Amino acid sequence: MKLDYRKTFLIGFGFLASSLAWSLYNAYVPTMLEERFALSTTLIGTIMTIDNFFGIIFQPIVGVLSDRTHTRFGHRMPWIMVGLPICATLFAIIPQMYTLTSMMIILIGFNFVMSLWRSPVIALMPDVTPRPLRSKANGVINLMGGIGSIIAFFFGGKLSQWDPSNKAAFLMGTVTMLISLIMLMLFVREPSALPRGAKNDPALLAAWQDQRRKRIDEQRRKRAALAEDTAHLSRWARLKQELFALPPPELRSLIFMLLAIFFWFCAYNAIETFYTLYAVNVLGVSQGEGAQMLTAFSLTFVAFALPAGLLGSKLGRKRTILIGLTGITLAFVPVLFMENRLIVTALLAVGGVFWACININSLPMVVELATKDKVGSFTGYYYFFSFSAAILAPIIFGAIRDLTDNYSLLFVFSCAAFILALISMLFVKHGEARPEADETSETTVVNNDATI
Repeated sequence: MKLDYRKTFLIGFGFLASSLAWSLYNAYVPTMLEERFALSTTLIGTIMTIDNFFGIIFQPIVGVLSDRTHTRFGHRMPWIMVGLPICATLFAIIPQMYTLTSMMIILIGFNFVMSLWRSPVIALMPDVTPRPLRSKANGVINLMGGIGSIIAFFFGGKLSQWDPSNKAAFLMGTVTMLISLIMLMLFVREPSALPRGAKNDPALLAAWQDQRRKRIDEQRRKRAALAEDTAHLSRWARLKQELFALPPPELRSLIFMLLAIFFWFCAYNAIETFYTLYAVNVLGVSQGEGAQMLTAFSLTFVAFALPAGLLGSKLGRKRTILIGLTGITLAFVPVLFMENRLIVTALLAVGGVFWACININSLPMVVELATKDKVGSFTGYYYFFSFSAAILAPIIFGAIRDLTDNYSLLFVFSCAAFILALISMLFVKHGEARPEADETSETTVVNNDATI
């Protein structure tokens, strides 16, 4: 029951690659769309939600499919090994597109492939981490994600100032993503994967194949039993049972938790999508300087990622999230009245601390309600609601801005969404860390390897 920090840091390279890609994407694609194609803010906001449409459709499905994937690489790694290099290649091509048609083809392809490996890369952590340690582990994972955002905002901002076409910044992102993939492939081995040396050890290979068959048979048995138990229910009730298989009190907590996730990601995604344009139009800085201002948010998020996980373990996940929602709202309210670059940067830095309290403890609360064979599925539910928010928030705020011609309303919108998330969290009664169930590991043959 002691967290393996080395193992968790290595898993975090997958989240680093994802966070870096999205940070660069959200910082520079809106300005490219505006400058190259003179699109309206509403249309830019709509284009920026393509990834979230794909996320809503495909990530829950991929989460379920990865639970049912049984290969020599494990459940999750096959999805990552195929998806990540394709995304890295498409990412480098984005700033080289100067017609709207070619730009849209590349953006759609990139977003589709991203939706195929994000759930698996996040599900790696709860796969290998005992329940009571998942807040701490998620702190480590988000620390790595924050490092990815810092690389994107700071170095990407510098490269954008040097090369306004953003080709250098996106190439830097591609290289970092490929390095992350190499780290995962070299050092990450899932518990269900074929152990190193098994090909040359018939006994070890036979033991792994036997365990793999047992996992597949057990999943089939559970699905057949559930289908038989729910055959008399209505279609909706049967779907609810198949998806969640939770008692009513826990299902109620899950619903309110997912609503809270929806609202706080509405707030976050509006800022992430439009902050560069807000900085250019309200604060009067360049797009590179606006992106660099967000480094303050990412730096404090990274600095507080591990403490936020420890705080969640000490105070409880719900209480820590409530502290975070209250703090980030109070930090962002003054931005409504400030146009001083230094003060706004300082408030963003404060917001990053409280965002860590929220974000680090949210996924562990959701997967805490999942059985071991549904971790990927519940990770998909988490992303369904976060991506729903990321679809609606940019479109809604884009429409508000077009109607009012006022980027200053960005933080009004975000503060209102954070308050709605706070209200939803008050109704959550489950999701705190429970003692680890008396479950055997998925495989007992992977116990002496230097990798995960």
